[in-house]
Amino acid sequence: MTGRATAQRKEAEITALPCACANLRRAARAVTQLYSQEIRRSGVDATQFSLLMALGHAGETTQGRLGERLVIDSTTLTRTLAPLRARGWIASKPGADRRQRLWRLTPAGRRQLQRTRPHWERAQKRLRKALGEAEWNRLQTSVARTAQAAQHA
Repeated sequence: MTGRATAQRKEAEITALPCACANLRRAARAVTQLYSQEIRRSGVDATQFSLLMALGHAGETTQGRLGERLVIDSTTLTRTLAPLRARGWIASKPGADRRQRLWRLTPAGRRQLQRTRPHWERAQKRLRKALGEAEWNRLQTSVARTAQAAQHA
């Protein structure tokens, strides 16, 4: 297939679908691929980086609050936290309730977050440039509103 044919095929594939879920999932996969291209050089994937970043912002937090913030169910979150804990980037301790776990970044996790940040910034810059500033700002607002609306629908 020629370069032009490949570009046309890609353009034809990326058209609006009649389903918001399908459109958002497709966009999420494309954005994840872009960020993963940059971030994987630091030894983490985009999902792991998102968790490190969320814990960096939240400080010490419960698994439930972390899951709510990232809109991730408890089982998936437990599975995703396990490799970060195994690498020594995060740690947990019991909360006030025996069923509750409090998660936080370790010093090694903070260092990994700092090592990864330049790669993440490159991905951010690439997407921001491709979208343009006005569309980037609309996207940030629209995606946050969409997530909130979906949780309350």
